[in-house]
Amino acid sequence: MKTPNKIKSMKGKEKITMLTAYDCFTAKAMDDTGIDIILVGDSLGMVILGYENTLSVTVDDIIRHTGAVARGTENALIVADMPVNSYNDNEIAILNSEAFIKSGAHAVKIENKPEIAKFLVENKIEVMGHIGLTPQTATEFKVQGKDEETAKKLIELAKKCEEAGCFSLVLECVPVDLAKKITGSISIPTIGIGAGPFCDGQVLVSNDILGLYDKLSPKFVKRYADLGSDMKSAFKSYIKEVKEKKFPDDDHSFH
Repeated sequence: MKTPNKIKSMKGKEKITMLTAYDCFTAKAMDDTGIDIILVGDSLGMVILGYENTLSVTVDDIIRHTGAVARGTENALIVADMPVNSYNDNEIAILNSEAFIKSGAHAVKIENKPEIAKFLVENKIEVMGHIGLTPQTATEFKVQGKDEETAKKLIELAKKCEEAGCFSLVLECVPVDLAKKITGSISIPTIGIGAGPFCDGQVLVSNDILGLYDKLSPKFVKRYADLGSDMKSAFKSYIKEVKEKKFPDDDHSFH
């Protein structure tokens, strides 16, 4: 089974793979094919629950979906995304992170806030950091760190996350050269999403790569399947056969 220490040891030796999952059977499919980390992302707000963004996702949502993922996972490291307002201070952060661990997560992910990460690590909670574009607080969804000043701030923030005890760090929507520099300047693995090929690992939203979500199409997403079209085709065939009285036929009936 993958552990945070195992993930840390992969830096510079083997690329780390991470995808989101929100249900037992998707998690099992990922686990069976060798994924390193499964993220129960607050992206579920958009791709599962139909919200416009991630800001309506609750602690209870993450707990429920983490439990489902845990029931389908044996080998991958499970990371629960801490939703907005669930780690505003130390007290609420430890309360919610412990609930996520109890529901089946092995670690939690928080955006920015290395001081909160440090407190959680000191209280035996494994933490994955997240810097760059942070959807819970972003006012504009654009590439981060394109100028010298903001790039310097991201490098400093990455080092603070490392010092806080994070076992890994997500870099979202960061220029390739900056992501490479950050990756080389810290001892913990970086996991990129829209941050180029030089990070220690990569993460994407599973619904995006499977073609199950088409409201947004970020440049960094690569579609590996078109299951949305396959689903519509299957539904159309079912509707047609029922309307034309072709289903159920004798083979699908009891006698």
